[in-house]
Amino acid sequence: MDLSAAFTTLQAKAPFVPELAIVLGSGLGQLAHCPEAKAGVSIPFTEIPGFPKQTVLGHAGQMIFCELEGRKVLLQAGRFHFYEGNPMALCTAPMRLYGRLGVKAVLHTNAAGAVNWNYQVGELMLISDHINLQGTNALIGPNLDPGPRFVDMTEAYDKDLRRQIHAAATAVGQRLQEGVYLAVTGPSFETPAEIRAFRTLGADAVGMSTVPEVIVARHEGMKVAGISCLCNMAAGMLPQPLTHAEVLEAGAAAATRFEALVRRFVKDLSL
Repeated sequence: MDLSAAFTTLQAKAPFVPELAIVLGSGLGQLAHCPEAKAGVSIPFTEIPGFPKQTVLGHAGQMIFCELEGRKVLLQAGRFHFYEGNPMALCTAPMRLYGRLGVKAVLHTNAAGAVNWNYQVGELMLISDHINLQGTNALIGPNLDPGPRFVDMTEAYDKDLRRQIHAAATAVGQRLQEGVYLAVTGPSFETPAEIRAFRTLGADAVGMSTVPEVIVARHEGMKVAGISCLCNMAAGMLPQPLTHAEVLEAGAAAATRFEALVRRFVKDLSL
């Protein structure tokens, strides 16, 4: 896609350069409807050149510039998924735009299936690391300046941001898991055999997004943190089939706790 045209449009519409961008995943879009967001500046994806209309339920498809807990932030309500047939360049385009805009850090959120037997539906998991099983890498192709050709992913999820999110969870009295997120392409849910294999690989949760965006955000030099809402137990862990409606329902049930955690994190944020 034409990043130049998209960036020119976003730069012209953005009322300020946010310190932090927050990507709101499936079922976690409640924050985009808070009073601060409603008072902010909303830019529908369809107004940005090269961005199509959102097709997945639970993804509003807009960028909202607002002040949250006294900080200038950008709320990305929705994302583009690889399983929709989108090229990786589009799935990760928001990260390219944020890097060029001057955003310092990105908090990625998503709905995920719990692979770890010690987790429960509705809990939040801070992502400590990831496993990419999407069969491709978002950086394949010509290298885009100013990022390096080979990006170090030793600490893809910033240690200091993780410490701050743990502190925020303690401050609001929330239990917060921490573990490894494994990304697959979807859109089919995983099989019980695949989940057993993922557990052997060291995964704690599985989902269909986030990893390409994290890789590109790191390529752009932004700090990254990630939180998964565990919206179901993965395939084979319970005697019942999986549905997207279940994911949205669990996300909605966790939305108030998620918002409280994010607000406290933003309020105390140190970059």
